[in-house]
Amino acid sequence: MSATADHAEERTNTAARLGFEPGQVVQEIGYDDDVEQELREGIEAATGQEIVDEDYDDVADVVLLWFREDDGDLTDALVDAIGLIEDGGMVLLLTPKTGRDGHVEPSDINEAARTAGLAQTKSVNAGKDWAGSRLVTPKGAKAKR
Repeated sequence: MSATADHAEERTNTAARLGFEPGQVVQEIGYDDDVEQELREGIEAATGQEIVDEDYDDVADVVLLWFREDDGDLTDALVDAIGLIEDGGMVLLLTPKTGRDGHVEPSDINEAARTAGLAQTKSVNAGKDWAGSRLVTPKGAKAKR
């Protein structure tokens, strides 16, 4: 296998570990030039579809929410994200890792998720600068067991 194929496989595997599946519609919120492009490419490879932006006008299977400490109220952002997903869908909350500009404390993520009515099912390394929290509605959390 070539180095390029190894690299593509690594991106796709990260997306698959996060729960992305072929055919899913992924809506992205909070995109900026600091996001993890390799993760985005892996998600598109895993789903076989381009990620849709904030202007998408239908429900999505997954909301990819890039959130930095200065982006406002996390609970509000999560509540807004819930309104964009199908029943049983998930929110993948991506925040800068510890020590990076815009880092959000894990306790703040946990509190905001609970307040918004979400359950955290997994925390993952989402790239060099980003950490991911897989969040589902309680109904979705039960269905995934």
